[in-house]
Formats: sequence, C-alpha cells, structure tokens
Amino acid sequence: MKIILSIQLLFGLFLFGDFPILGTNHVIHAEHQAPPYAKWGQVAMKKTKEKYPQANIIDYLHIGREKGAKFSTEKFKLWLKTDSKEFGVFVDITFDNKTEQIKDIKYRETTR
Repeated sequence: MKIILSIQLLFGLFLFGDFPILGTNHVIHAEHQAPPYAKWGQVAMKKTKEKYPQANIIDYLHIGREKGAKFSTEKFKLWLKTDSKEFGVFVDITFDNKTEQIKDIKYRETTR
C-alpha cells in the first residue's frame, strides 16, 4: 500500500511540478532609459528650489515640449508646500535646439 501511495505522490509531483502557480517566478529585466525631458526636469526642480527656498517640492509633472526651428520649450508643473500653504508652479524652460543652452526660464504660480 505504501508503494502505491508513494508512486501516486511521485506521479502527482511530476504531473503538477511544472504547474504555473506552483512553478518558480520568472523575472524579466527591462532596460531603464531616462526620458528625453529628464535633464530639463532636473533643471526645473533645481531652479524652482532656488526661487522658492522655503518650499518643498512634493510633486512633479512633465506637461510636454513645444519644438521650434531654433528653440524649444519644455513645460513642467511642480507642486510646492510651505508651512502655511500649497501651490503649483508652471515652469517653462526655453533652450537652443543645437547647443541646449538655456535661453529663458519662466515661472507662473497657480492655486490648482
């Protein structure tokens, strides 16, 4: 009797050993590339922190890029918090397409 149970147990293990739920986890590693606006996002956060040193940046949103023939503008919205209030700041960074030198940075506060 023990032999029959052992055979059934072994057969069950072989049969269900490769069952997806019981199988090992397969991990797929994808390469992580920084988005093209990442450089400008770091600039936006750094310059905003310089302009509003009393505030902490608590959220960050890339709005998009306006591409021109000679200059392009990366647009971001940062959400800041001080001890007494929370507010948003739209940051527009205009730069030369060839040299990537910053031409202008504009800030516009918002309550939303």
